[in-house]
Amino acid sequence: MSGTPGAPGAAGTPGALTAPPPQRPAPSAAGARRAHPAPRRAAVWPGSPQPLGARFHAGPDGTPGTNFALWAGGAESVEVCLFAPDGTETRAPLAELTHEVWHGFVPGVLPGQRYGFRVGGRWDPWTGARWNPAKLLLDPYARAVDGEFRLVPEVYGHVRDWPEPEVADTVRDDRDSAPFVPKGVVVDDDDDWEDDHRPKTPWSDTVIYELHVRGFTRRHPGVPPELRGTYAGLAHPAAIAHLTSLGVTAVELLPVHQFAHEDHLERRGLANYWGYNSIGYFAPHAGYSASGSGGGQVGEFKRMVRALHAAGIEVILDVVYNHTAEGGRGGPTLSLRGIDNRGYYRLAEDPRGYADYTGCGNTLAVMQPHVLRLITDSLRYWVTEMGVDGFRFDLAAALARAMHDVDMLSPFLAVIAQDPVLRRVKLIAEPWDVGSGGYQVGAFPPLWTEWNDRFRDTVRDFWRGATADVRDLGYRLSGSSDLYDWGGRRPYASVNFVTAHDGFTLRDLVSYQGKHNEANGEDGRDGSDDNRSWNCGAEGETSDPHVLALRRRQLRNLLATLLLSTGVPMLVAGDEMGRTQGGNNNAYCQDNETSWVDWSLLADPGWAALRDLAARLIALRRAHPVLRSGGFFSGLATAPEGLRDVAWFGAHGRELTDEEWFARSATLGMYLSGADIPHRDARGEPVVDDSFLLLVHADHRDATFTLPGLPWGSAYDLLLDTALEEQSAPPPREPAAAGTAVRLGARSVRLYRAVREGPGGTAV
Repeated sequence: MSGTPGAPGAAGTPGALTAPPPQRPAPSAAGARRAHPAPRRAAVWPGSPQPLGARFHAGPDGTPGTNFALWAGGAESVEVCLFAPDGTETRAPLAELTHEVWHGFVPGVLPGQRYGFRVGGRWDPWTGARWNPAKLLLDPYARAVDGEFRLVPEVYGHVRDWPEPEVADTVRDDRDSAPFVPKGVVVDDDDDWEDDHRPKTPWSDTVIYELHVRGFTRRHPGVPPELRGTYAGLAHPAAIAHLTSLGVTAVELLPVHQFAHEDHLERRGLANYWGYNSIGYFAPHAGYSASGSGGGQVGEFKRMVRALHAAGIEVILDVVYNHTAEGGRGGPTLSLRGIDNRGYYRLAEDPRGYADYTGCGNTLAVMQPHVLRLITDSLRYWVTEMGVDGFRFDLAAALARAMHDVDMLSPFLAVIAQDPVLRRVKLIAEPWDVGSGGYQVGAFPPLWTEWNDRFRDTVRDFWRGATADVRDLGYRLSGSSDLYDWGGRRPYASVNFVTAHDGFTLRDLVSYQGKHNEANGEDGRDGSDDNRSWNCGAEGETSDPHVLALRRRQLRNLLATLLLSTGVPMLVAGDEMGRTQGGNNNAYCQDNETSWVDWSLLADPGWAALRDLAARLIALRRAHPVLRSGGFFSGLATAPEGLRDVAWFGAHGRELTDEEWFARSATLGMYLSGADIPHRDARGEPVVDDSFLLLVHADHRDATFTLPGLPWGSAYDLLLDTALEEQSAPPPREPAAAGTAVRLGARSVRLYRAVREGPGGTAV
């Protein structure tokens, strides 16, 4: 070693730090050759710079082989490394460089071949340059990945355990990482999808079911054991039967891009269960494959999509393009960092570090054309070749940042808006990140829908008794026009949710006052402290029948509020049957019974009844367009003889005054006029439906509510009362006459169908 710690220098020049860790002497050059025989060399033809990645096809003279192409803007050399089953490595130097893309065609390389890249260049961390050809790098465009990352010291580009930690990231580690990292797999993409039929469900008809591929079927008794926890398991008729009987129209899959586990989790014997640590944006995560990791995972994923489509269910992927598994300055060198650290990541003011708008150590430089290309190529691939129907973008505000601030005219949003493939699929933003100015709910452009956490917070607060003015609740129930009624957006711009993978389950929301994350091993520092939950009088599991009855009523209230609100409702897998995580509100590292759906709950009549209620509410929503309006309500009549399309009532049975609209109240009535729906059908004709009166009452005492008189209705037919334990069918009651003071049970929801008399006393 020459130079002193912390001194800048290029690899092989005075000042470069390339020493091995202390107490592990560096082998001599001769010794290194004896321990690691020189790799074989393969013939390489010029090939093509397009498309990027590894693509199998016939060469110029019909010779089968694979074209390799890698964008590595500032690199000085690129080698494709081919691995035999016994680990023998053959290297194929890519000598052709076209527009910063290194490329070559290697004859004889067939589907199933395992490969990686070695990229050479300057080692100068003080300027952000971190090339290290000793590290085998995963192809960012790999269609399949074989093997797992082992986060041993050899996979780090720097000497991880250098005795001076403050400069450890500047000392290059020259040990070979190939034995410890997965390889890409050459895949033959020959599927034309002619037998697939996409459901193409309109946004206003969509009901989303967020699930984890592994967790959904890991304990499912109807799925064969060898398929549980896999794409094939989700495609099994027993799994699909639950989705179709519930009535959901789309599954939103937690990340299925190839991901890696974090070092701090491995040290605690845990794993990244959720998968928000992507490293391969084209490869379905091999750990969810029943077909192995040699390329079969690609076909298995496609068959899963086909099976869901055949059942009328769309597939939406939760995607993580804001950061990668390489982490911050001290992270491993797995792919992009070693290809071109400065080209792929946003660097900090000190280029040794990274701008971090994600809380995960790094942020992709999405404003760079080649990074935009990586993301959009990935998105188009999943749509056109893997058959998916849309995406939910994790921390989407980080993708919308230009130089620093979130910019709704950013390159990423502009590219998506003009892309002929991507602008036609479902696009959902998680409209925030962890950086300054990152909270952007309601601000994404008209092409997008958004996770609406304002809905979540308002509904949670209302049902736990922390009531705000009824105006806030009214906006959430009717589509959040205060957030989304601009630029031609529609109510389905709001994805309404009460729970998501991140946080309490629905059952835990009514069972725990605080988080219980001890199993995560982070001393309770992880997970939100702002849960807006209420345990109904006892913390956690209890045998108190009064507490249990109240919790189940609260669950019915939350489900009814979600599924009867305007917008796109999202359920979390298992919430409809009382799944619990034991109070853990951040189970990202719990790949066990804590997170897996417990199908035995359906054997309990109480939880089976909750599932039946969810199905009945979804069916009711599907049958009545006024409950899933495609246009915002105006509060005005659409015809001279009509009613206002939405009206708000107090317990006295009269419309709310302005003063009451801004006052706190635990009781609210929302009237939806089926004769005045603010949108038309495909032929331009008015959409006509029944009219409904929804009553929500969050007080701990019973209350009376006077049913509105004419012209709103002459009588009201009760369809739903969450105060009742039995919810499998409408309550057997005679319609109540207008003007009747009905008694609302404490903490309950009622839904009435309004009966209006037309000329001659006929009901309309």
